Amino acid sequence: MTANPLSAHLKALIAADGPLTVARYMREALLHPEHGYYTTREPFGTAGDFITAPEISQVFGELISLWCAAVWQQSGSPERMALIEFGPGRGTLMADALRAARIVPGFSGAIDVHLVEASPRLRSLQRETLADTGVTWHDSLETLPRLPSLVIGNEFFDALPIRQLIYRGGAWRERCIVWDDHSDAPRWSDMAAPDTLIRQMPERAAVPAEGDIFEICEDGRLTAGAIAQHIALHGGAGLFLDYGHGKSAYGDTFQALRRHRYVDVLDAPGTADLTAHVDFDALLASAAASGCSCFGTVTQGQFLSALGVEARVERLAQEASPRQTMTLRSSARRLIEPTEMGTLFKAVAIAAPEVDALPGFGPPRSL
Repeated sequence: MTANPLSAHLKALIAADGPLTVARYMREALLHPEHGYYTTREPFGTAGDFITAPEISQVFGELISLWCAAVWQQSGSPERMALIEFGPGRGTLMADALRAARIVPGFSGAIDVHLVEASPRLRSLQRETLADTGVTWHDSLETLPRLPSLVIGNEFFDALPIRQLIYRGGAWRERCIVWDDHSDAPRWSDMAAPDTLIRQMPERAAVPAEGDIFEICEDGRLTAGAIAQHIALHGGAGLFLDYGHGKSAYGDTFQALRRHRYVDVLDAPGTADLTAHVDFDALLASAAASGCSCFGTVTQGQFLSALGVEARVERLAQEASPRQTMTLRSSARRLIEPTEMGTLFKAVAIAAPEVDALPGFGPPRSL
């Protein structure tokens, strides 16, 4: 394991408070004000640690925009509607979406742009990307406007802290991180799991085997529920794309990515992106409990194809050079091919309770 400045902080936390839950480890590694990943690193693009769909192809953000425009029209084309993005990265998706919004008469003038972003460093990048756009930033959803809303989240939920339960000796225990004095590095352990955590497991979960792991993203469930409450009260819809599984299941999906390679999650905390696969079942259950209609899960490939990704690429290719055309087509394939992002990434949506159809999805899901 590689030591670094954050390691001393984690060692002190463990000495003072005892073992760290996976959730607390993630928060410290990602958001520590001096040594956290998102406060010290440039995570995006080929020079960073990972590439997201908006960085791969402009078509991604354009199709999301046209989806939002269709929902705006479906909602009666209100004079004012909030366009809200959670976890907007460098602002690339929003920039592409706003450019495409001009295609639909009236839509661009009706939307107010709001970004939910906790990182000051990422906010500065978003200001550069969206320099010509009136944007309001929010630390959390509590300050969002009381307007009909179109909410977008692309690779947002996967970065929220998870807790892990591990089945040992016939009981569920909580996986945790302790400090190994012999190696002077963090290592895995487990401790008694609180009943409040165990009760969040699905009632119909399969009979576990020794060593099975179940992940619970409490922040994700709370956030999905709060977004759904906002939409149920004020109207609109939410669209979320991320990698994960459509059905709650056992498995250890906690992972770290550094320079586009997977590394040990405990190695050099604060220097790698930490994520976990999204449990879409759990998110939609929270949204349904807050009064929203729920749609999905569909694969990203199915969703983008239903929105006409190939037709959009060929339209752009008419005004592109041969080299640009090749890039447009290969980038689109990366988004939708099953061997690329097309199957691992999923799409779900939520809407006000009276909504019974959304573009790219089948009928509402019963939960």
